[in-house]
Amino acid sequence: MATTDSFEAHEFADPFKERMRLPYARSWPVLGASFVFASNSEALLALAAVAYDNLPAHRMGAVPPVFHVELRLVPGGAGSHREPPPVRTSSGGGMLVGIVDACNHVVVSPAQRRAVVTVSEDRLANAYHVRYELIEFAVYLLAARGQDLVSLHAACIGGEGRGVLLLGPSGAGKSTLTLQAALDGYDVMAEDGVFVDPRHLRATGVPNYLHVTDDSLVWLDGPARRSVMSFPRIRRRSGVEKFEIDLRTGRFRPAPEPLDITATILLSPQRSDGPLLEPLARDDAMVRLAADQPYAARQPGWRRFVDTALMRGAWVLRRGPTPRATLDALAPWLTLQEAVG
Repeated sequence: MATTDSFEAHEFADPFKERMRLPYARSWPVLGASFVFASNSEALLALAAVAYDNLPAHRMGAVPPVFHVELRLVPGGAGSHREPPPVRTSSGGGMLVGIVDACNHVVVSPAQRRAVVTVSEDRLANAYHVRYELIEFAVYLLAARGQDLVSLHAACIGGEGRGVLLLGPSGAGKSTLTLQAALDGYDVMAEDGVFVDPRHLRATGVPNYLHVTDDSLVWLDGPARRSVMSFPRIRRRSGVEKFEIDLRTGRFRPAPEPLDITATILLSPQRSDGPLLEPLARDDAMVRLAADQPYAARQPGWRRFVDTALMRGAWVLRRGPTPRATLDALAPWLTLQEAVG
């Protein structure tokens, strides 16, 4: 039997855990790239699989770049199943860092195309937070920084290779409109995270889940409402509960390829009984887009993205009497796929 002294000696011999064995590995096509995950934990790798299994293989360039993510499970932690504190961010030396606590953190090196996600054993009970706030943190940063993509807090829907960006503050109706589009047979790229090549205005995303509240179900018919309600609920940090709809199942259509953005739409929570669409003048659109996307507006590629997007047009879209009426206003830019039954 190993003694306490031998364990301590091992800690001194490898204080940075550089010799940690990572015997489990899988790869997935995500955001136009190939992501290779290696882990010492089947449970952590399974969380990545929940997010990235069965995604369409988008390709943004001739040769997809390869990114490596290490998922490391370590002992320790507070031993609590309560909601973990929010991720705090930092940077330095070309590294991007997300920190929850001493045992739960992410380090991303875009230049090396690598990231390390460290999770304590007790945090496996908070699978939702590990998946969205740690694993996704690494994947999104690597994909955006490693491919010079503009990262937008936006939704994107379309069909036959064409799509529209849906921007707007929380409560403007992005998720509700995306749900209606999904039920009506449109391709769904993403509900809140879209990555755009600013040169060609081609968008990719992770079309895995759509999150909607009970309020979004009011307009649905009985079968559609029951279908949505069959999915599990998740609880946001705000305390709001939402249904987590898996777009890779049943009647839905995850966008099979990157979409060429034909229009940029700023959603307004304001209702209208008249025309729903209002074109934006260039100067007004530039101000509104920057205000709506404070993070993206300070990243390389923003100005090119705005210039290209405005050449194709930007509009404000007010709410119609129903989500379908609002969606119908986007008909000039959307090509409906064959109806989904």
